[in-house]
Amino acid sequence: MAAENDTHDGKRKCETLWPIFKVAHQKSRYIFDLYHRRNEISKELYEFCLDQGYADRNLIAKWKKVCLRSLLPQFATNPGYERLCCLRCMQPRDHNFATTCVCRVPKHLREEKVIECVHCGCRGCASGD
Repeated sequence: MAAENDTHDGKRKCETLWPIFKVAHQKSRYIFDLYHRRNEISKELYEFCLDQGYADRNLIAKWKKVCLRSLLPQFATNPGYERLCCLRCMQPRDHNFATTCVCRVPKHLREEKVIECVHCGCRGCASGD
């Protein structure tokens, strides 16, 4: 895999894992879209992919709650997580001042226009972007 064999020269320690986070996010999003949005795979195949670790079950659970909101607004929970990059970005214990990650701040509210999350390299996953 290119993400694993990439050179780490000149990169910060946290930057070496960013390509792996990106691939994991893309796989999870692909499987989520196949089952919940396009209905192209069966429930058995979807559950198999989650059980085998091909997709992040907890991240998909956040996306699924938002997907449910669009179908049944009266049962809406967790608004704003439809573009969530990783679960670490929403954990207050992993950030300064017990807040969420800077990538969760909408672009129009940021002081700096170009940012990168320290944990996963995300450049903005707020729902308002």
